[in-house]
Amino acid sequence: MIKFSYLLNQDNIELQASNWCGLERVFINGKVVSRKFNFGLQSMHDVLLDNGKKCRFQLIADPQTSLISCRIYKQNQLITILKQGKKQLQKSQFMIESGFVIVCVSMLSMYLLS
Repeated sequence: MIKFSYLLNQDNIELQASNWCGLERVFINGKVVSRKFNFGLQSMHDVLLDNGKKCRFQLIADPQTSLISCRIYKQNQLITILKQGKKQLQKSQFMIESGFVIVCVSMLSMYLLS
């Protein structure tokens, strides 16, 4: 899971993207305001903030550099670019794989003990 967090004025914004199932979600102050499945190299989410202003989130994956960036626009003006690299992606994949192995071993040991 890749997460980008940003504080925009009074709003706590978080974009989550799953590198396994393609689900992307945008949260504003803990509430889901946009979600979609995406398996491409880029996607966009257009949402309205609490103050009625339009905000756009553009997620871009660069396969050459293994960088994933999130561009945040407010009223069509670029506010910031957040980036995560290959290490974060590998760490996320390792955590998911480790959890899966633990669950499988636990289930196998329960089966053998019964």
